[in-house]
Amino acid sequence: MKAVEFDSRLNADKTLSVPPAVASDIPQGQAVRVLVLFADDAEDQDWERLAASEFAKGYADSDAIYDHLSSR
Repeated sequence: MKAVEFDSRLNADKTLSVPPAVASDIPQGQAVRVLVLFADDAEDQDWERLAASEFAKGYADSDAIYDHLSSR
């Protein structure tokens, strides 16, 4: 199963748009599974920003050596 991620907004007619670049990767008529994630309030967004910033603080320039390791 292949997964793609993209941002979208709910249209006025209560539909979601799939970006053309993503839609071109999906075969016509192919069944897809859709998972919609959204923040239910501002507090959730604040926690997500805090978690991301705290995670990034633990990354040092010396850690970049691991970015180029083989997947074997």
